[in-house]
Amino acid sequence: MNKRITLKEIAINFNVSIATVSKALKDSHDIGLATRKKIKDFADEKGYKRNIYALGLKRSKTKTIGLILPNILNTYFAKVFSGVEKIANEHGYHVIISISNDSYKKEVDATNYFLNGTVDGFIVSLAEETQKMERYEHFEGAKKYGIGMVMTDRVSDEIICDKVVVDDLEAAYKATNYFIKNNRKNIALVSIISHTSVGKLRVQGYKNALEENGLSIDENMILRIGKNDDIETILKIVIGSRKVDAILCLEESATIDTLEILKRQKYKIPKDISLIGFTNGELAQHATPKITTVSQHGVFMGEQAMRFLLERLHAMENGIKLDSRTKTIKTSIMERASTRKKTEKTGTKKGRY
Repeated sequence: MNKRITLKEIAINFNVSIATVSKALKDSHDIGLATRKKIKDFADEKGYKRNIYALGLKRSKTKTIGLILPNILNTYFAKVFSGVEKIANEHGYHVIISISNDSYKKEVDATNYFLNGTVDGFIVSLAEETQKMERYEHFEGAKKYGIGMVMTDRVSDEIICDKVVVDDLEAAYKATNYFIKNNRKNIALVSIISHTSVGKLRVQGYKNALEENGLSIDENMILRIGKNDDIETILKIVIGSRKVDAILCLEESATIDTLEILKRQKYKIPKDISLIGFTNGELAQHATPKITTVSQHGVFMGEQAMRFLLERLHAMENGIKLDSRTKTIKTSIMERASTRKKTEKTGTKKGRY
């Protein structure tokens, strides 16, 4: 890859000042038309591009925001990114995305990169490892360096900033109640996000629904799957040793894996076991049978997070005091064929609960 040519090198080539080159590239009438054309043609030929970040640092504004997500393969986070980018683009901002892959170190590296002046502000959904370790000191520089910050989905109460969250406790509570109201009372739960804030809230919502309906909580029915665990082996043990007539999965990939495992074990869905999963993604909608899901409205989450960040940046720029805010997004259950209502002999019709 060729080294990017600089203003200084262009100036040396034409034996003029850097200021003259800069004006020519901006089509300033202070520079003669012929000279402007020569300089612009040469710059274009050599592949010169303005360094928008350097320019941004000079004027203390980059018109760029950062986004740190745990992963992008999960449909939900892809939708969050889509929502952030939509609002950012509407307001003339570029988006730099960094994927932590649930790694504390990668999240720290991305945060430090954003804090060095690369962006005006950033949005972050915490890595699972960060929440497990409960280490958040890398975010302290946001206020110090005047960088706007918003947390979304996975957040920490230890950090004072704007936040956009899903009502995860209520979401799992509603999903569990949905099962119970349809005569499913032996409900297992599958979680591969046990160390995250959202995972803990969803487990509590599940437990709350069981308790309120007079059902006992069997910790052995709560499958906390670690990175090195084999979900198929663990699930086989549970459904083979206990009566299970419904399963609530707390994350998209776990939902799809659970469905495929049940099908390989010759369980009929929803006749034998009903299934609900979090994240209303394409995979759930095109699986066989189609999966009833908890819709977290990821695009709207991203839009709201970006709006919060824009409002925060405006307040910072104009010296306006703005208290930290938290916006809670309600979820909805999208009914499909993996669940059965007690009034139906086979799968359900599409709808919302």
